[in-house]
Amino acid sequence: MLVFEDKPKSIDAEAYRTLRTNMQYLSIEKEIKSIVVTSACPSEGKSTVLGNLALAFAQNGKNVIIIDCDLRQPSIHKKFNVSNLLGISQVLIQEETLENAIQHYKSNLDILTSGKIPPNPSEIINSTAMNNLLEELKNKYDILIIDSPPLDVVTDGQILSTKVDGTILVLKAGQSKIQSVKEAKNLLNKVGANIIGLVINQVKESKKKYSYYYGIDKKK
Repeated sequence: MLVFEDKPKSIDAEAYRTLRTNMQYLSIEKEIKSIVVTSACPSEGKSTVLGNLALAFAQNGKNVIIIDCDLRQPSIHKKFNVSNLLGISQVLIQEETLENAIQHYKSNLDILTSGKIPPNPSEIINSTAMNNLLEELKNKYDILIIDSPPLDVVTDGQILSTKVDGTILVLKAGQSKIQSVKEAKNLLNKVGANIIGLVINQVKESKKKYSYYYGIDKKK
């Protein structure tokens, strides 16, 4: 659920404002313009966290684009109820222009969906065309927020983490296993990913479920 739209004054929405603020303070030391949001395993809520975080930045005046790089099981178009006929997959193979593929969602927020599911997602994500596209978008937007597949399924998340300024790992309270989280962190460390944050999703407090910012550990 995109609480930033449905319940903007809720404790859930305030948690995303806290996450946004912490990231802005981190960006004072080193500018962070591109962020991958991933998870250790499927169904941990990474796309929901990503969507709400993007809305939080947009509300704060940042020019934001969401990029759905989960080219196997894309979900951003469903979260935001937008078309997925054109997307990043067609742009990368030069079947469509970037201008035609980007969808304006609301003030300060655009969306680039996955588009057609390609037969070779990892190769497309790891291409020079992908690098060039990200650089082009960095020149157009303040913040790029990228959705990726879970780390335990395919290598896409690892690859993407090497192309951005920071990576956020999403966990689900009561579901994520410690070993899975350790393995996910090790996978990111192996490729030199800059893990800037950990979000624990659906934590119970006062009988309410919400997502909140847990912390940044730049040394690990």
